[in-house]
Formats: sequence, structure tokens, C-alpha cells
Amino acid sequence: MLIDHSNMTESPSSPPNPEAQASSLVLCQLTSGQLWMVNSRRRNGLIIYKQFYAEFAGPGAAIGSFFDLNSHHVLPVGELSLVCPEDQEERQKAYLIRRQWIRLTHQLTDNPIPSQRAQMILNQFDNYFGADTVVKIPDEAFALMVGVLPQTVNILRHGSRLSS
Repeated sequence: MLIDHSNMTESPSSPPNPEAQASSLVLCQLTSGQLWMVNSRRRNGLIIYKQFYAEFAGPGAAIGSFFDLNSHHVLPVGELSLVCPEDQEERQKAYLIRRQWIRLTHQLTDNPIPSQRAQMILNQFDNYFGADTVVKIPDEAFALMVGVLPQTVNILRHGSRLSS
């Protein structure tokens, strides 16, 4: 089963913002307890907001199930495409890939200097998704992924230097 959220269109009964509609649909899928995975054949992913932080689940990562029951917001990155794992082997691989994405972010947060953490997450996303996609992601999302203030991300994005 494939759910492609990149081509969501507005209908008369839908909210005026198709992106908000797509996020709402994905959040419902995440918190339903069903296991999904981010399509590994596309450059896409999902920023998953928890109570005090955010996680990124990139291509191939498991989402939903017990991982994300406490999610309260999601932000698709790229043209999000979700697939249902076909078998136990695919589910197992998706779990491992989710752990790898978490570990990657954890490596960035090990740096004690907030401005460097923020710069590293911006660089990672820019290298993987490109500047056109990164500019659409709010400062708050990056900040919650690496434990910095949104203002820190904003200053770095606009070329100012932070004194660390």
C-alpha cells in the first residue's frame, strides 16, 4: 500500500491549506498505532514533533506504531510518500533505519555548543534535500531536533555570526 502525500489537492470541504491537511492526515496515521515507513525510493522524510523535542524520520524509516503515539504535529519534508511494510523483514529493516536517523541526530546534539549543533543540522538537511527544501522548514523544527533556541537557527540562516 502506498500513500503519496505530494499530490494532495484542495477540495471544497477541505481546509484552505493543503499542507495543513496533509500534515493532519499523516498525524492521524502516526498516532493510530499502525506501522508505516517513509518511502526509501524518494528524498523525503518527516519531522515528528513530540512534547519537548522533534525527531526526523528519513527514507526507509519506520513511523507510527509505538514510536509515535505521543506525537502532536508532523512536518513533511520533500514530497512525502509513505508505504506499508510488506513483511516482517521489511518491518525489521525500517526499525533499524529509524534508529539510524535518531543516532545521526544524536551525534549532532553531542556537541556542547548550540550554534554548532544548529549549523550542523542545517548543513545536513541542505546537503541531503537542497536549499529550496530547507528554506521551507521552520526554525523551530530544526531547533527542536538539536536542542537550541529557534533564534539561534534564525541567526545562522541569515548569515549572522553567533559568538559561542
